[in-house]
Amino acid sequence: MVSPLLAKSAPTGREIVNVTPERAGWTHVGFRAVRLHPAESETVDTGARELCLVVLTGTVDVTVDGRTYAKLGKRTSVFEEVSPAAVYVPAGKTVTVANVPGATTVAEVALCSAPGQGGSGEVSVIDSSAMRRSVRGAGTNTRYVCDILPHDDPRAAHLLVVEVLTPASHSSSYPPHKHDVEQPPVETLLEETYYHRLNPPQGFAFQRVYTDDRSIDEACAVEDHDVVMVPKGYHPVTAPHGYDLYYLKVMAGPNRFWVFKNDPAHEWMLAKA
Repeated sequence: MVSPLLAKSAPTGREIVNVTPERAGWTHVGFRAVRLHPAESETVDTGARELCLVVLTGTVDVTVDGRTYAKLGKRTSVFEEVSPAAVYVPAGKTVTVANVPGATTVAEVALCSAPGQGGSGEVSVIDSSAMRRSVRGAGTNTRYVCDILPHDDPRAAHLLVVEVLTPASHSSSYPPHKHDVEQPPVETLLEETYYHRLNPPQGFAFQRVYTDDRSIDEACAVEDHDVVMVPKGYHPVTAPHGYDLYYLKVMAGPNRFWVFKNDPAHEWMLAKA
């Protein structure tokens, strides 16, 4: 039986996967991924929500209220060590994203959203060259992080977006941590989605979501393009031998500040790192 926290992807068609707050049973995070074949476009109204559009692969033109930001994106794979193109769009805008004229390949785009109230940012292309890239962990806990829209970027109201590359046989989001209690500076409440990609694409990975009292304890076998929803609890990920793992994390909560708490049962390993 498929876990209620796992959103399976569609292998064909424009819409790859769509997680709305209503589907997830929460308040803040929305996530959608689409494929745009040559000459195709997608138009969305942000309404009361803010949007971070991430060009995962391919090259697109993004038009917001009549102004076009041309030829965004240059990756052919999310596994390239290259920061993505991204555009921040506040609430109350109409956005069209189109595969560039003359394209011969499919573009893949992520639409990450959260409530837009309280934001002060304007429509802006997020500078790929300025995105912070870092290495976390050590040994088989090493992973490679790109902060697309981190919590210290002032333009957004609630939204945080991060992508992570986890080599085969490595763990990630590990030691297990959580952020489901609004108690800064100890911990903050942030809902979260993980959009998974595998290389080679026939692979799989595992993500567990569990709480201290085990009221949630789900182990999800994720395949290429699947989404795991994390309403609360710890949420570690493991990539099996032979398959590199990419995921795009979208977080949002009542306040835009990321502070997590490690599972005390597994925190001991940090002392050995």
